[in-house]
Amino acid sequence: MQLPLHGKRIIVTTPRNYAARLLPELIAQGALPLLMPTIETCIVADFIPLDAALTQINTFDWIAFTSRNGIDGFFQRLEQLGIEVSVLKNCRISAVGKDAERLASFGVKVDLIPQEASPQGIIAELAKIPDINKQTILVPVPEVVGIVEPNIIPNFLADLQNLGMAVTRVPSYMTRCLDKSLYDVELNLIRQGKIDVIAFSSTAEILGFLQMITSKVDYQKSVIACFGPYTAANAKNLGMNVSIVAKNYSSFAGFAEAIANFMSWHFRT
Repeated sequence: MQLPLHGKRIIVTTPRNYAARLLPELIAQGALPLLMPTIETCIVADFIPLDAALTQINTFDWIAFTSRNGIDGFFQRLEQLGIEVSVLKNCRISAVGKDAERLASFGVKVDLIPQEASPQGIIAELAKIPDINKQTILVPVPEVVGIVEPNIIPNFLADLQNLGMAVTRVPSYMTRCLDKSLYDVELNLIRQGKIDVIAFSSTAEILGFLQMITSKVDYQKSVIACFGPYTAANAKNLGMNVSIVAKNYSSFAGFAEAIANFMSWHFRT
């Protein structure tokens, strides 16, 4: 009962593979999380662009991974094509936050881990490198289906081009909305005001969620939490009142801690 989130019901909208890491952090704080992924990730429908990039991987100076899903899709396809991971030895690799650990599990050395765990953090570090404008970069990204593509990746690609880099974008996985009929129970709990917090870890999750509800009235009794400032900014632009933004968004532990700190303070006051 002394845990900061004791008895608090928290909707988690992140895809299942990420939820497997976020839910234990919330449970450790005393929460009663409910998993309600508003999007799912799966394999791309067309491998031709990715395959073309993988078969000429030695032409790229850099590979920039912006998500764990991008990493998994990339290496899964390498394996399917029978291409050895050693082909990456001449490429420099960038990744954000804990994603570097995922790359390490494939035996890949990460050359750039930005202090700010975001695509913009990668931009800030690349901008410091001499002659970066003469280098090529491959960016494995999601193919987005059923919602407008969030601005995070397009902004990242534009910023890479502004650095003068030759940018190649390839889809390495698919992000698509899930049907609201899956979540009659959860959506009713939200409408009834029985959900304390709705936790979003990406803009795509927010867009998927907004397709499932009728109006702001449906979720006005729940506190809105966002994993980091970029997701929070997009949530606000979409009309949400964001109360919680994790300052440490390099891991889900920081997100759970931000929710716990806010709810403890809110309960005391």
